[in-house]
Amino acid sequence: MGSRLPEFQQKQYAFAAHIRDPENNPAPSGVEDRRMAIYRELFFNNLHNLLGSTFPVVKKLHQPEKFRTLIRAFMIRHHAQTPYFLEIPQEFLAFLQDEYELQDDDFPFLIELAHYEWVELALSVSEETNDGQSVDAEGDLLTGIPVRSVLAWTYAYQYPVHRISTDFQPTEPGDAPTFLAICRKANDDMDFMELNPVTARLLEMIEANEQDSGRELLLKLAEEINYPDAEALVEHGAQAMQQMRQAEILLGTKT
Repeated sequence: MGSRLPEFQQKQYAFAAHIRDPENNPAPSGVEDRRMAIYRELFFNNLHNLLGSTFPVVKKLHQPEKFRTLIRAFMIRHHAQTPYFLEIPQEFLAFLQDEYELQDDDFPFLIELAHYEWVELALSVSEETNDGQSVDAEGDLLTGIPVRSVLAWTYAYQYPVHRISTDFQPTEPGDAPTFLAICRKANDDMDFMELNPVTARLLEMIEANEQDSGRELLLKLAEEINYPDAEALVEHGAQAMQQMRQAEILLGTKT
C-alpha cells in the first residue's frame, strides 16, 4: 500500500498502525513521541472504559493486565465494520466469537458471558417498539392470543451466565442449557427471567403464533413433548404466561 499512496495517507496508516500496536509498528516519522503517547493513551483508555462499562463482570473477573491484553488483541487483530462508538462492543464480541482463541488462563465461559452482557446494551439502544394499540394488556392469556414483546430476547447458554460472579465461576458447562429471556420494560429498566426448556419452547411458539389461543398453544406443546397430563400442562403454562406478563415479556393478548 506504501509508496503509491500520497505522503499524508502513508502517515495516516502509520499513525493508525502505531496506535493499535505500538510495540510492532513505529510511529510516523517526524512526530514527537510525547505527542504520540497522548494519542496512544487516549485511544486505548477510551476503548478500555467503553468495554469495561459494557462488560463489567468480564472486567471484574480478570486481572487488570489480562483485561488490557484482551483489549490490545482486539485493537491489533480486529477490523471493525462500523464507525459508531456504541457498536464497538458488538465488534469486541465478534472478535471473541470469531477471531480469538481461548487461552489456557481464559475462563471457559468468557464468550457466553460477554454475549450476555452485550445483550443489555443492545436491548437498551434497540429502536424496536411494541404496538400497544393492538394489545389488551389485561386479556386472558388462555382464551386470547398471547403477544410477546419485541424487546424480550431469548437465548440458550451452556453456562449459567446470569449467576457468574467473583464467587461463582463454573469450569464446566451445566448439565442442561440455561434459557434466559432478557427484557427491556416500558420504563426502560432491564430485567431477565430464567426459563426451563418447556417455557422456553412455549415462548418460541408464542412468537411464531398468529391465531392460536394460549390454551391451544399449550395443548400443542403437550402433544409435542408427549406430556402425560395435558390439562396439568395448561394449568402450569397459564401460571408461567402470567409471570411472563408481569415481567413484560408478554404484553397481553391481541385485540
